[in-house]
Amino acid sequence: QVRLVESGGDLVQAGGSLRLSCVASESIFSINPMGWYRQAPGKQRELVAIITIGGATNYADSVKGRFTISRDNAKNTVYLQMNSLKPEDTAVYYCNGWVSPKAGYEYEYWGQGTQVTVSS
Repeated sequence: QVRLVESGGDLVQAGGSLRLSCVASESIFSINPMGWYRQAPGKQRELVAIITIGGATNYADSVKGRFTISRDNAKNTVYLQMNSLKPEDTAVYYCNGWVSPKAGYEYEYWGQGTQVTVSS
């Protein structure tokens, strides 16, 4: 059982920055890929950014050029640096990871979420 714990959510003004952290309970070498999702009130959860163990990244079009996902394997941590925040970025942000202990078996894990609120 992998535990993912997010932190860093806050209330920030439009144009500001935040860095979210997701700490895993085990080595993130075993969690691939890892990503950040968000869910705004009344909307479906959506992918924000994803990173593989090799460092390949992918972003939602709405955050390209503003958000950066990174991972620190030594700290078992994945980060989401968010710059030029907009009110539409307001949501609960969730950390996500996949573990495949053996061929044919995959398990998905979620954190509890951290609230990001961007005021206009």
